[in-house]
Formats: sequence, structure tokens, C-alpha cells
Amino acid sequence: MTSPASQPCLETHAPYVDTRLLIGNQWMDGQDGRSLPVVNPASGLPIGKVACASRSDLDKALQAAEAGFSAWRWTPAHERSAIMRRAAQLLRERVGTISSLLTQEQGKPLAEARVEVLAGAEIIEWFADEALRTYGRIVPPRNLAAQQMVLKEPVGPVAAFTPWNFPVNQIVRKLGGALATGCSFLCKAPEETPASPAALFQCFVDAGAPPGVVGLVFGNPSEVSSHLVASLIIRKVTFTGSTQVGKHLAALAGTHMKRVTMELGGHAPVIVAEDADVELAAQACFAAKFRNAGQVCISPSRFLVHRSLVSDFVSALTQKAEHLRVGDGLGPDTTMGPLANERRQKAVDDLVTDAASRGASVTTGGGRRGTSGYFFAPTVLENVPRDARVFNEEPFGPIAAVRGFDTLDEALGEANRLPYGLAGYAFTRSIKSAHVIAQRMEVGMLWVNQPALPLANMPFGGVKDSGYGSEGGPEALEAYLVSKSVSILSA
Repeated sequence: MTSPASQPCLETHAPYVDTRLLIGNQWMDGQDGRSLPVVNPASGLPIGKVACASRSDLDKALQAAEAGFSAWRWTPAHERSAIMRRAAQLLRERVGTISSLLTQEQGKPLAEARVEVLAGAEIIEWFADEALRTYGRIVPPRNLAAQQMVLKEPVGPVAAFTPWNFPVNQIVRKLGGALATGCSFLCKAPEETPASPAALFQCFVDAGAPPGVVGLVFGNPSEVSSHLVASLIIRKVTFTGSTQVGKHLAALAGTHMKRVTMELGGHAPVIVAEDADVELAAQACFAAKFRNAGQVCISPSRFLVHRSLVSDFVSALTQKAEHLRVGDGLGPDTTMGPLANERRQKAVDDLVTDAASRGASVTTGGGRRGTSGYFFAPTVLENVPRDARVFNEEPFGPIAAVRGFDTLDEALGEANRLPYGLAGYAFTRSIKSAHVIAQRMEVGMLWVNQPALPLANMPFGGVKDSGYGSEGGPEALEAYLVSKSVSILSA
């Protein structure tokens, strides 16, 4: 493993830009001139700033979203789809610039940033096609002189709140469903990573989206969320982030009778059964665990391995982790970047210290790297006790915590022990075991014998404290649609 300080930055990358508010298709500073610094997590130094919205700015953004909805809901589905497709094409054409901005503000390797941007374009295209398939239905009437039908109508302007770990992808999962169904979309994106969302929204402006169809604001999270959710203009709230904040926003939305979609925290269990292919399990888990330095809501985090395989699995995973090259995401050889901020670095360090103090063995990593930036070594922990914090709190970092089990029932009991239920993984050669795990593991998404593959045409969401609703598949569109029952009797 190389030191972060030894990783050179690429000479050619997009210069970082300050970010403003997008209101009515116009970029503008906040009325009171406030801004926040944007920090590069590879250096810990400011690289730009982002404008903060005042209450007056938020009111303007809400009015623009209302006007945008009035125009967009009556735009034929074929035209909406065409604009979305043009935006996706612009996103592909600008992938170099946008991925460079994303890496500078978020930290992930440039290759991962490119994958995120290109995956975002694919998601937009899939939802653009779904815009043509928001069907209602005709219901056979009891009276043949009547016509009964169910119309599908857009719910209204949407307020979205998105996180910093996937600043493009977490927006497009919400944006795609909203625009496909005819809703306008006002997003409070993360202040830590504002430039890549701004570049995404510029694609929609350039593609011909009417003013107010998309809007982008930044500012104090609690002030912005309370103002937007309480507004009579907003009819739907969607949030991705921590369970604690999600519960607060869901309660606030409930007070105002707003529909919500919540994609919240997880602590994904991985069951490696007695008959599993150890090399396949280690390779798949490695790819999923250390992507984005483990800062992924569906990242595998609780590794439950049959006792007969623990030694081989830990050895294989450790070997793979030690070959990661930690450094600046713009470095040509970097395969894992820094954590997003100093808070995450300290939190991950504390989890490792706690596990070691309770008897867990650190087989690789276990500490910070370098003297600048927020780097942390890829870490594998063996024999982690169940009362260790890392087995009870979402680590959201590059830690693989492993403990053994004797029976599949024991593993499933541990997998379901926590209140989280976002994603899960399993490795087995047995069809019977695969079916048992599929039926009994309490998660919204399960991948068997493979790393995570969150495709646009499959549901994306969790159960229990990991939220409710879907941001993938045809199910995602239902959250943005109202079913209107209509009966017409011939006069």
C-alpha cells in the first residue's frame, strides 16, 4: 500500500468552480451573499465555495417549481422523454469534466466518478422510456352507459434531499422518476459536494427543460428542509441519508400530509455459507466493500462466515485489501480515495479501536494514512464480537468486520438482529439455501453470489429503519403519481 503523499495528481483535470443556486433556469448567488467553503478531502484544503439560500431565495425557488410544474405536467410524455434523453446525452458528453469535479469535492477515484456519472445517464434514459408507460386503466362498468377509468397524474412539485457519497447518482434516482411522471423537482443537494450536482442540472437546462422544472439550492440543512417541507407548494418529499434525519423529515412531512420516499441507513449482512466458493465471495465482497472507501449505503459491512471457511475468507479478503492503492482520487494509480471529511475519519478510527479493545484482530489496515487529507487504510477485522460497535453501527467506511457462525439459522438470526434492512448479500452453491436466505433475510435488496448490482429497472429501497419506498424499477414511478378514479355517465 502506498502513502497518500506519494500519489501524484493528474496535471489535466477540470478546474474546480464555485457553485450558485439554480432558480428558474438562472444561476444566482444567495440574496444575503452567504457561502460555505468546499474542501478537497484529499488535502483537507478549501477549493471553492457554494452559495447559501436565504428564506427569500427558497421562496423564489418554490415559486419557480410551482410554475415549472404547471408547464411540465402538460408537456406530452414524448416531449418529456426527449428532453430527458437529451440531458442524458449531455451528461455522457461532459463526463470528463463532471467526474473531475466530483472527485475533487468527494474524493473517490476518478474511474469510480466516471462510472457514477455514466450510470446516472443510463438511469435517466431508463426513466425517460418509462415516461411513455405511465398507464392508467379502463375498468368494466356495471352500467354500460358509463365509462370508468383510473387516471395517473403527477403528484406535484417535489422536494428532494440528497447526500454527498454519490452526489450525481443519488439525485438522478429521484429526478428520473419525478420528471418522467410530470413533476417539477427542487433539490437541496449536499454543500460538501455541490459542483457535480450543478453540472448535472445544467444538462437539463441545456436540454430544454422549461424554467422551474429543475431547481437546486444549498444552505443550512435544517432551515432549508423545514422551509421546503412545510410549503404548500411541495407535494412530495424524498430523502437519502441517515435514519435519524430521515425519521425527522418523515415526521415533518407527515405533519403536512406530504407523501415521502425514504432511503435511509443500512448495515448490510453478508452470509458466506459452508458450501460457498470462498474466492468468489472474497472477490465480490472486496469489490463492494471498498468502493468509495466504504461510504456506500448498500456496502457489505457485517460478514458472517461459516467457521470452516473463516480463515480462508479472511486471508483472501486481507490479501486483496492490501493491494489497494490509497491516494488522491485524481492520481492515475489510485484505487481507493480518502474519506469525505474529518468526521468520517475519526468515526471509522473509533470503530476500529473499539473492536480491537473487545478482542477483534486487525489483519490489515486499522489506522489513518498520511499527514494531510482524510485517508484511512482498508481494514479487515477478524473474530469481531457481536457487542463491538462496528457490528451494531453502520461503519460507512473501509472496514470489513468478520465473525463466524455454525448454522444457517444462526447466521440469519444475526443478519436480522438489527433494525436496519437495506441490502444483504449471500454466497452459497445450494439452491435450497439461496431460497431460504431470499425468503428470510429482512432486506429490501439481496444479491446472491455477486457484488451489488443496483440496476435502474430493479427496485432500490429498504425495510424497517432503512426506510420505505423505491427509487428503481416501475415501482419508483408510483411514488410520484396520484391515481384518480373517474366515472362518466352518458347524459
